[in-house]
Amino acid sequence: MKCPFCGEKDTRVLDSRPAETRIRRRRECESCQKRFTTYEVVELPMLMVEKKDGSIQPFDRNKLMAGIFTAIKKRPVTAAQVQAIVDAVESRYANEMRTSVTTTEIGNYVMEQLKCIDAVAYIRFASVYQDFSDVAGFINAVGELSDET
Repeated sequence: MKCPFCGEKDTRVLDSRPAETRIRRRRECESCQKRFTTYEVVELPMLMVEKKDGSIQPFDRNKLMAGIFTAIKKRPVTAAQVQAIVDAVESRYANEMRTSVTTTEIGNYVMEQLKCIDAVAYIRFASVYQDFSDVAGFINAVGELSDET
């Protein structure tokens, strides 16, 4: 690691400790004896999402959160639970080292998570995600939900 003060390349690590999702390292320059802090993070592959129309775009966690927040409006679901769902989506595909995923896979995973948290939020999300065009779609989704409980 290069010293930010004198530019010397020879530094030593004095202390390492975890800090949130990264590792904090306290370093000292062998040349000028000044100390500085660095953070080490794991570089995750950029996740690309293949849309239903065939286009591809980068994964946008804010867009997914907005869709989930729409589904949970006026429901007893906390922002922390929504954050956990989005984090789980990101970490699932990062752990698999995948660089591409379809909206179908993401939508199905989010629906599984919402089904465990709140049935109404699940139906709302499914209605937009699965693009129900008539009442029969709602009835089928509610029927499947009732069969599982």
